Amino acid sequence: MHLYQQISHNKRKTIFIVTGFVLFVLAVGAAITYLYIGDYISGLILAALVGGGYTLIMLFGSTNVVMRMNHAREIRNSDDHAYLWNTVDSLSMVAQIPKPRIFIINDQSPNAFATGTSPKKAAVAVTTGLLNQLNREELEGVIAHEIAHVRNYDIRLATVAIALVSAVAILSDIGARSMYYGRARGNRDNKQNGIIMILSLLLIIISPLVATLIQLAISRNREFLADATAAELTRNPNALANALRKITNSSTPVKEASSTSASLYFADPLKKKAASLFSTHPQPEARIKRLESM
Repeated sequence: MHLYQQISHNKRKTIFIVTGFVLFVLAVGAAITYLYIGDYISGLILAALVGGGYTLIMLFGSTNVVMRMNHAREIRNSDDHAYLWNTVDSLSMVAQIPKPRIFIINDQSPNAFATGTSPKKAAVAVTTGLLNQLNREELEGVIAHEIAHVRNYDIRLATVAIALVSAVAILSDIGARSMYYGRARGNRDNKQNGIIMILSLLLIIISPLVATLIQLAISRNREFLADATAAELTRNPNALANALRKITNSSTPVKEASSTSASLYFADPLKKKAASLFSTHPQPEARIKRLESM
């Protein structure tokens, strides 16, 4: 697939997945109140309020929290790691975004990530292992990938996805508690449809798992998009493919990374061998194949 076809395809796919995610959250809310009072409209309103409110709370989270979580140190001028500073500066100009803040994590495992809710509030972090083990072209490719996440608003999208997963968990808990205390028996005057009630109950039960799978699908799709955008910025997809090989071939996990921040990294920092359906990143072989085909 041509470079720009990949970018366009991934953007369309993301819109489709996110739209489905929002509809899924609304459906969970509707299912809860249908079981409880035989009315789905109030559930749609409840889901919209919980999902929207939680999203706003998450979006106000600070970049500094993520950086402290990963024990990252900010560099403030070109005297400190000049090549890294200049690479971020030049790629930001190419991408036409404000220069993000730059952080370094003292860890020998090669990796990087970007965070922030907008290009104006973005930050990029790299490990010392990345700086030591990659050559200049490969490092440029990885930085371009993180700059792509910033330009494409992937971090904001990831934050919204996390908020929606949390909203589903809250709604599911409300539904479970209602049923536990025997209140989700519905109003007999509403004459609820038995089949719809069974489907509603099933939806509430499986909703946390489905929401997590949707979140992971968004994360994997945006990694493909960031790879394609990085190739567009550097005109050197092979360098990024080589960097991906080096990073994924390293068996050492990033010590400071947690499951909370794992999806932010360039490649899985925890070095899990999970099935692709439950992984935060696409399979490295698939990413490399796409890059080499550009």
